[in-house]
Amino acid sequence: MSDSFSNPTPQFGTAEYVTQPGSYRCQFCQQPMGGTYYRVNAAMACPGCTEKMRTEIEQDKHAAYVRALAYGVGAAVVGLIVYALIAILLQGWVISYMSIGVGWLVGTAMMKGSNGIGGRRYQIAAALLTYAAVSMAAIPIWIHFAPERKQQTQQQKPLEEPRELERESGGQPSEDPQPAPSAARPQVSVVSLGTWLGRVALIGLASPFIQLSGDPFWGAMGLLILFFGMRIAWRIAEGRPFGVYGPFANSPPASR
Repeated sequence: MSDSFSNPTPQFGTAEYVTQPGSYRCQFCQQPMGGTYYRVNAAMACPGCTEKMRTEIEQDKHAAYVRALAYGVGAAVVGLIVYALIAILLQGWVISYMSIGVGWLVGTAMMKGSNGIGGRRYQIAAALLTYAAVSMAAIPIWIHFAPERKQQTQQQKPLEEPRELERESGGQPSEDPQPAPSAARPQVSVVSLGTWLGRVALIGLASPFIQLSGDPFWGAMGLLILFFGMRIAWRIAEGRPFGVYGPFANSPPASR
C-alpha cells in the first residue's frame, strides 16, 4: 500500500482542510473536487480516494488483526512481568489497581498494531489477554514466596508429631522411631513437563477465584478491579469508526 493510504484511520483526524475561493479539494489527495464528493467520517474525499480506502482497508483487515494480536500478546507479557515484580518488591502486597494499567496497556498496544482498526474480535482478544496477564502473574509470585511458606509450615509442625500419631492410633510411643524401609516408601510419580505446565496454567487462570477462599473481601475487590481493567481494554479496542457517506451531488456549500 502506498504511504498515503497505509494508515487511513489516523489520517481522518489529521486531514488538511484546505479550501480556496471557488475551489474545493479532496482532503486526502488535495486534488480539486469535481461535482461528486464523499464524506469519510468528517473529511471531504473524492470518489477515487474513497474507493481506494475502502479496498485497502478491506484487504488489510486480516493482517491488521494478526498485528494487533502480536502487539497485544507482547503487552500482556510485559504487564504480567511488571505486575509480578511490583508484587514481589512489595513483599506479597498486590495493588489490584495495576489490573487497570494492564488493560490500558493491552488495548493501546493492539490499536497501535492495527493502525486504529478495531471491532468486536479485537475487543474480545483484548479482554482475554488482560485477564490472562493479571491472573497468570500469580504464578511467579507464588513461586517466589514458596520457600518462605514451606519454611513457615515446617516450623509450625510439632516436634512430637510421630508420637502423637502413634497415640491417636492406639499404640505406645516408641523412644527411637525407626525410619520406614525404603520399600514401604510411597513412589513419587513422574509428571511430564507438558502436564506440569498445563496444571500451572490452569491454576494461574483460576487464581482470581482461588483468592476468594483465602480472603473473600479482598478477593472480590480484586475481581471487581480486574473487570474494570478488562472493560478499559474492551473500550480501547473498539477502534476508530470508518464511516463513508455519500455520494453527494454538486459542489459542497461554501464555508462561512
